Amino acid sequence: LLQKRGSKLNAQMLIHASQHEFPLLQDLEDVLLQDFEAQETAKAQKAAKSLHARAPMEGQILKFTNVVKGYQYRWFVLNPDSGMLEYFEKEEHKKLRPRGSVHLAAAVVSPSEEDSQTFIVSAANGEIFKLRALDAKERQLWVDRIRSTAEYHTASISQNSLHPAPKVANAPPRHSNSTQESVKANLGSHESLPLMRRSPRDDVLQEVKEFYMGADDFAKHLDNRISELPTSGHYLNSLDTDLLLLKATSAATLQCIQDCINILQLAEPGVKQTSSLPIIESIQPSQTLQINTAILDEQGSLPSPEEEVPDEDTYHDKDLEGVEEHKSVILHLLSQLKLGMDLTKVVLPTFILERRSLLEMFADCMAHPDAFLKIPKIPDPEGRFLAVLEWYLTSFHNGRPGSIAKKPYNPIIGETFHCSWHVQNSTDTLLTYTAEQVSHHPPVSAFYFECPHNNIKMNASIYTKSKFMGMSIGVSMVGKVRLRFDEHGEDYVFSLPSAYARSILTIPWVELGDKVQLVCEKTGLSAHIIFHTKPFYGGKLHHVTAEAKSIKTGDIFCKVTGEWNGGFEFTFPSINVSKFVDVKSLNVYRKYVRPVDKQKDYESRKLWQHVSNALKMNDIHAATEHKQLLEEIQREDEKHRRNLNLEYSPKYFKKIEGVWLYKSLPDDFAQEVKK
Repeated sequence: LLQKRGSKLNAQMLIHASQHEFPLLQDLEDVLLQDFEAQETAKAQKAAKSLHARAPMEGQILKFTNVVKGYQYRWFVLNPDSGMLEYFEKEEHKKLRPRGSVHLAAAVVSPSEEDSQTFIVSAANGEIFKLRALDAKERQLWVDRIRSTAEYHTASISQNSLHPAPKVANAPPRHSNSTQESVKANLGSHESLPLMRRSPRDDVLQEVKEFYMGADDFAKHLDNRISELPTSGHYLNSLDTDLLLLKATSAATLQCIQDCINILQLAEPGVKQTSSLPIIESIQPSQTLQINTAILDEQGSLPSPEEEVPDEDTYHDKDLEGVEEHKSVILHLLSQLKLGMDLTKVVLPTFILERRSLLEMFADCMAHPDAFLKIPKIPDPEGRFLAVLEWYLTSFHNGRPGSIAKKPYNPIIGETFHCSWHVQNSTDTLLTYTAEQVSHHPPVSAFYFECPHNNIKMNASIYTKSKFMGMSIGVSMVGKVRLRFDEHGEDYVFSLPSAYARSILTIPWVELGDKVQLVCEKTGLSAHIIFHTKPFYGGKLHHVTAEAKSIKTGDIFCKVTGEWNGGFEFTFPSINVSKFVDVKSLNVYRKYVRPVDKQKDYESRKLWQHVSNALKMNDIHAATEHKQLLEEIQREDEKHRRNLNLEYSPKYFKKIEGVWLYKSLPDDFAQEVKK
């Protein structure tokens, strides 16, 4: 102790003089000295390890490119500061734009169980890198470094995203006024109005990315031109202070923008865009007319369920006729598409259509209304939450009953669909469904379920976005579904998984893939659901996993694993009990639909009846003609409204802060969905 305080000489004299009287004092000094040295060594090792983990890492790794070429060597660069994992074709190309990159926040790194070299990096935006290292030691090195970077940036984003609202609320009011003035200045062009009002969040992010890529190209060009200048002896050289400052500032700015884009990709769209509100406020009543066009010339009253009869039509397509016959059409279409291209405005071949509208497909997911209607009768909150989770997981198999991937009709704007379910032949337990296509660009479908007897309401507005992905097509379901049990004052908010049509050149098949959150704010319970897509090698088809936990404590009280078209095993860790739910053995209730001859002109089945009949007879030519006629009518109606500056007014839904609500619902229903 005296030695640690600096009195080394006195301590040694005391110890030397007392060794005969206190033989344990020398041992005590040795123990204290060894402990001190061990602590200092541990600190130094920890600091060195932290410094090593923050250092950039690069090297050559095999990357799986496609089925034809297999694994190809690529030069990977890991930047822990920015959280980016980038790869180039060669090491010499590092000064060029990377061939691909992912931000590692919320990314998952999975070593393969098949060998000791392969590992997979799954980014939060859905991007997947399948990589193969030289040996097991190199794989472990890359896995450790990538995981460390991913954990650091995931924690940083989570910490910075805890309280985003006050920053918006405390913004100076003059900022919004300037935005409003700039919007008013642009109102001279009628084309700019619908573009800004209808631009979804994902499209805005994509536009920002494109601007960023352009700016990044200019920055790299500037860097190259500066490096070509002589180092001295000229009026302007590469070591000029202003040039170096410009170079550093531009690089830092671009990096900051890239980080912001990555964070926005991970964040939920919880704050209303500032551009939408001033646009609405700046329009005078005389500038825009709300009308019911010929499409919606009737009153917005619901059809009577008494006219509905049990539905006899089914969509279990056993085969996809004419795949070989129409392969030339598919190849011609593929030759015109680019990877990642938005297919919303692309006319796809008629023979891939199934005989129902997208509005009806959403209704078919309500295959088990008995399980849905009994949820409010469960006494405890945890039991109700698990019942909602079970109903959600078992609803997809009937919405996509066949193994062949076919595409439902794109609903025409103003198209509606109505049906109901009668549980136990009692009108008291009648469950009704109303759906309407409320927008064409972007395509938005709104639907509403209601059971007055059980005080159940469920509202959703879903924006479908299709993307070309090489030999497959991905369809994202953008939007939230809100389920309310008035008896308990509980709201359950969740989204729908994306769907993928695989092997579109042979026999297309469908799979679901996404990460979904099911949240009940009042009870403080949530579930994290993952619809796994099948990897290139190994893995399971249609695999789903889920974990239900308390938001406050983080304790997991239920784990789920299974297949969405097969069955699920629910495991309860606290009591060591499990149960299995076979979706194929569940009772499927037929929906009640009015006959076509009693439907109005713009109800789905009557609107598409000629296309459906032609497809049923395998007359692709006639189906294409009728489909083109409907599309032409829609284009003419849209052109007419645009020329007269007329605003489309839906029958059954209203738009509140970007969310389409059933008209009888209070406006605050949209607030919970936005949160």
